[in-house]
Amino acid sequence: MAIAADPSRAYRDAMNRRARILALAGLAALALLVAVGPEHRANIEIFAHRQGDTAPQRLQAAIDLGIVGVSVLVTWSKRLAP
Repeated sequence: MAIAADPSRAYRDAMNRRARILALAGLAALALLVAVGPEHRANIEIFAHRQGDTAPQRLQAAIDLGIVGVSVLVTWSKRLAP
């Protein structure tokens, strides 16, 4: 006696295969977007020095992780009183 194939299992297998293909295509598209996309960098600048100060103190730092980068610039005056 032959056992008939379960049609619901075949449907689930096809859906799982389709889901894996879509997930793989999505990951490939995301990798392509990251590789080809413009430079992603956040520039943060905080100017807290007096307007007439010709040589303000400054702190500058940058972190680049490949996918995203952050650049920070902070300036201040030594003398706060005019």
